[in-house]
Amino acid sequence: MPVTSRFDERKRRLSGVVAIPVTPFDADGAVASETYGHLVDRVISAGIDVVTPNGNTGEFYALDEAEARHCLEVTVKAAAGRASVVAGVGHDVRTAIGAARHAGEAGADLVMIHQPVHPYVSAEGWVEYHRAIAAAVPELGVVLYVRDARVTGEQLARLADAAANVIGVKYAVPDPVRFASVARDAGIDRFVWIAGLAELSAPGCFAVGATGFTSGLVNVAPSLSLEMFRALRDGDFAAAMTIWERIRPFEELRAADGNAHNVSVVKEALAQLGLCRADARPPSRPLTGAERERVTAAVWPGLLAR
Repeated sequence: MPVTSRFDERKRRLSGVVAIPVTPFDADGAVASETYGHLVDRVISAGIDVVTPNGNTGEFYALDEAEARHCLEVTVKAAAGRASVVAGVGHDVRTAIGAARHAGEAGADLVMIHQPVHPYVSAEGWVEYHRAIAAAVPELGVVLYVRDARVTGEQLARLADAAANVIGVKYAVPDPVRFASVARDAGIDRFVWIAGLAELSAPGCFAVGATGFTSGLVNVAPSLSLEMFRALRDGDFAAAMTIWERIRPFEELRAADGNAHNVSVVKEALAQLGLCRADARPPSRPLTGAERERVTAAVWPGLLAR
């Protein structure tokens, strides 16, 4: 079967809202499996087609290997075939390959390779890192997570030549001009281009070629994220920006201080909704009383009606 047809459905789903679920913890600090499953079910039941366990909003770097694998397994079970599961993988090549192979065995459809965190990254090494992981799981679609403005379209094109299962790019550089240039240098039709900085960046990225966006907000208000996506998909930027204004206070709380409270703000909102505990692991932290009040003000009536 041609690769293009083999991955068509997965590419279609990536052109939408890509949910990054939080990882809830219990009172003892362990992963709260039942709560996790309920959160995943909640967003899929609302109409979300793609969920990414072990993303940054899921505190990937605060989970050990066994916990990350468990979160993936809980997600696959909760999704029950209703949505594509994209497993976040990363760290060294051997660990990433092991996680990717486990994801395929557990029932995931794709993997998302976190940006390498090594301090010394060459262009050739960047391509080889991703090629090696993608080659180990040819049956899975692969999404790249690009946060480094130094990654070029030429590197992406070289990687696609070497690994046909690389089908998506989650672009998280806060520069729509750079995004537009990289996407066209790589091949705008070669990948699914996903706005990787969530709802606030989505209109600018859609204007220059994105067809999907990631979301942590979706944990709290999935219908609002889907409403924005439909407006952007249909080219109704006025409607999308009306939603953008509602979302802005909440997302700016998450983005403040270099995204220090990206996870904590979402978990606090979920705690206020009675959906999970607000606990976050270091290097994140729970919010102060004043910060919690600001979350309340952003959620009601901005995101949700009382």
